[in-house]
Amino acid sequence: MLPQSSSLASARYAFDGVRAQIRDLHTENIANLAVRARELGDVIALWYGEGDMATPVFIRDAAKAAFDEGLTFYVPNMRGHAPLNEALSEYQTRIHGRPIPISRTTVTPGGMQALFLALDLLVDTGTNVVYVAPQWPNIHNAIHLIGGEPRPFSLDFKGDWQLDLERLFATCDARTRAIFLSTPSNPTGWTASREEMQALLDFSRRTGIWIISDEVYGRLYFDGDVAPSILQIAEDGDRVLSVNSFSKAWAMTGWRVGWLTHASGVADQLGAMTQYVNSGTAAPIQAGAVAAIRQGEPLVEEIRQRIKTGLDLAYGRLAEIPGIVLPKKPRGGMYAFFAMEGESDARRVCAKILETAHVGLAPGHLFGNSSTAFLRMCVCRDRDQIATALERMVAAMN
Repeated sequence: MLPQSSSLASARYAFDGVRAQIRDLHTENIANLAVRARELGDVIALWYGEGDMATPVFIRDAAKAAFDEGLTFYVPNMRGHAPLNEALSEYQTRIHGRPIPISRTTVTPGGMQALFLALDLLVDTGTNVVYVAPQWPNIHNAIHLIGGEPRPFSLDFKGDWQLDLERLFATCDARTRAIFLSTPSNPTGWTASREEMQALLDFSRRTGIWIISDEVYGRLYFDGDVAPSILQIAEDGDRVLSVNSFSKAWAMTGWRVGWLTHASGVADQLGAMTQYVNSGTAAPIQAGAVAAIRQGEPLVEEIRQRIKTGLDLAYGRLAEIPGIVLPKKPRGGMYAFFAMEGESDARRVCAKILETAHVGLAPGHLFGNSSTAFLRMCVCRDRDQIATALERMVAAMN
C-alpha cells in the first residue's frame, strides 16, 4: 500500500538528506511589498541596494571587444586573468599607499562569492563569526550556510552609530574564527576610523582571530577619496581578508565580478577553492573590469557626487516629517537610514508609505534585531526621482 499523499509529506520527503543549514535557509527580501507595488503601479522603488545608472559605454565596449577577440575560453589562472590581476595590484597599491602584489588578490564572480570564499576558508562547524550589525542579511545567512554560528554584535545608536570595541572583543570566545564588519556599512553608512581599524588589527594579532572587512562601499566615501581600510595598515602575514566588488562604485551590479584581498600565504588554497566552486570568472567580464579600474576614476567620482546629492535632498526633506529620527548624516555608502518616533517595527511604516506615497523602502528588520525600527532608502538615483519620492513621502506623512 502506498503512503498517503499530502503536501506536508511531500515537503518532508523533499527534505530527506538535505543538510540542516539548507533546510531552514530562506531569502531575506521584500517580496510582499514588491507584489503590492506591482499592483499599485507608479511606485518609486528605493528598497534595493543598487543605483539606476547603466554601466558606462567604455566598460561595456571593453567586454564586447574581448568577446570579438575570441576570449571565450577558460581563464587558466583561477585567481584571475593577468591584465585584471595587474590592474588590481596597481590600483590597490595606489589608493592604499602600500604595496599590494598580485599574489594577494583573487578575482571572483561577484563580491558575494569573495565573501563566501573568505568565510569558507575559515569557518568550521561549531565555530562562530562575530559580525557588526545592523548588517546586510547575506552575511548572517552565509555564515549559517557554511555551518558556523552567526553571532551579531550591534553598533550603539546615540544619534549616530558607534562601535564599542571593548564590548565587541568581549563577544568573541575560543570558538570565534573571525570578526566581520562592513565599512562603510550597509545599511547605516557607519565607517570605521583608522584608529578602530588599528585596534581590530592589534586584537587579531593578539588572539589569532581573523578580520574580514567588507569594503564594497569604500570608494563611496564622502570625507576623502577612499574610506579607511584594513589594507592601509595590515602586513602580508596578518590574518586579514578584504572583500570588494565592482558593483557599486562602477555601476556594475549585474556583471558579477569582485575580488578578495588576502595574505599571499593563502593564495594557493583560494585558487583551489575557486577551481572547485566556480572555475573562475569569465574573461570578457574581467576585461570590462580592467577598463573600469584603468579608466573609471571620473565614474567613481560621478557616482559619489550622485549619492551626496541624494543624501542632501533626503536629509533636507525628511526633516520636515513629524517624529522623524535622522541619525547624523552618514560618511559613506548609498543609503539614508532613519526611524519614526514611537514605531518599534518599521514594516508598518514601510507599508503605509508604499500605500500612500507609492515609494518603496526597505524595513529595518531585514538588517537584524538592532534596527527593526529603521527604514532604508537608497539615494543612488537620479536627482529628480529622489526629489519626487521625497515630495510624496513628506505629503503622505504630514
